[in-house]
Amino acid sequence: MSRRDHILESAARVVAQRGIRGLRVEELAEAAGVSTSLIYYHFRDRAGLLSQTVDFISNRAERYTEPSIDAVGDPLGHLEEVLLLELQDTPLIVENSTAWGESRATAVFQPELRDQLRAATARWNDYLSEVIRGAQRAGRVPSVVSPEDAAERLTVLVEGLSMRWLSGSMDLDRAHALLRGAIPLELGIGS
Repeated sequence: MSRRDHILESAARVVAQRGIRGLRVEELAEAAGVSTSLIYYHFRDRAGLLSQTVDFISNRAERYTEPSIDAVGDPLGHLEEVLLLELQDTPLIVENSTAWGESRATAVFQPELRDQLRAATARWNDYLSEVIRGAQRAGRVPSVVSPEDAAERLTVLVEGLSMRWLSGSMDLDRAHALLRGAIPLELGIGS
């Protein structure tokens, strides 16, 4: 792993534990075992560091939600797996999901984060929309369903379930059950 990636990994951990407001370059340098000058060398300033950290968190989520079920052969199974992979009780996913939630919460008061979060969310929604379109082409989802709207509602649901589970308001099995039940309802294929 490169030093830059090591710094970003440490930054994601700090954001998950202390929030974006708690991300101090000096403390990050200590947590990453590097000098503050190296952080400034790679990221120019705190804003650059935050921007790259949000990208790192988003890209890491894309990697750990890579499903094993083929989207062409089983689009609905693929969709369900992609969404459920966001709700796993592993240290990496807990950290990443917490850091993502912290980024979203901070964007309320720091508008400079909004464009990045909007773009990352759009990539996620676009991907799921295409999977739903594939399910429509395969005759598995009614054509009256808007893939874009369904994808948006499902990603919002995953984020909400994630925050409830991570905050202890819901257990993981309940979050999985609610998500599994919502998918066919959202796609107009269940009763």
